[in-house]
Amino acid sequence: MSDAFFTLSKWLWLLFSPAHLMLLLQMIAWLLLLTGRRRRGMQLMSLLLLALLLLTWFPVGDALLYPLESRFRANPRLPQRVDGIVVLGGSVLPETSRYWRQLEVNEAAERLGAFVELARRYPEARLLFTGGNASLNPDRSTEASQVGRLFRAAGIGDRVVMENQARNTAENARYAKQRLAPKPGERWILITSAYHMPRSIGVFCRQAWPMIPYPVDHYSLPERLLDPRPQLLENLGKLEAAVHEWLGLVAYRLSGRTPTLLPQTCPN
Repeated sequence: MSDAFFTLSKWLWLLFSPAHLMLLLQMIAWLLLLTGRRRRGMQLMSLLLLALLLLTWFPVGDALLYPLESRFRANPRLPQRVDGIVVLGGSVLPETSRYWRQLEVNEAAERLGAFVELARRYPEARLLFTGGNASLNPDRSTEASQVGRLFRAAGIGDRVVMENQARNTAENARYAKQRLAPKPGERWILITSAYHMPRSIGVFCRQAWPMIPYPVDHYSLPERLLDPRPQLLENLGKLEAAVHEWLGLVAYRLSGRTPTLLPQTCPN
């Protein structure tokens, strides 16, 4: 069942990604024009042009991301002692790292920086990095296989448990629990991108593993909502992230992988 969910989610995202969806609608408009349905084709072309103009000037992605990123406090107060720290994958480019034989990261690299910082702050805490191969090609390299060199350079390599099977957020939580076997009452910190934290907290709740959220890698800035400016590529990138996460929240809720649509704390 998990394999089917993973594969279906990948293919559906190819269709519902805003960029791909606009391309598909553009192709439909072109076909309408070619087949003589000029009016319908021009209407669709005009609609796409209007959408691009709005997306160029207005930060729609910021508006969709902000409710997710503000759900948990940035730089939260942490207890004097914690039992462990878990960081989710999603910040490493495994195939690029493998090819160039050095660690290559994406815009979510703050996850790794925060993990190293908190690992040094809590020298007795157990540590886990969870990140496998998130592509449909099972032969691709995993994040865990590439990130170890960073942890060794940071002086925490011997402490980090590397989980390399997880392909998505639900599997992050499931495999992490299998590897660490946390006990009731322990205090654990979870690190991931701020917009991804609600879904992440939800899947760990489903595993009966309450976490202290430590969100990083914020995308949205409220002041941008009142200051429109032409920046199509940046706005489109944020819209992609926002739509992907909101669809993920809906899919995880409908499939029972999270207890609520917008998790915040684990239900009693």
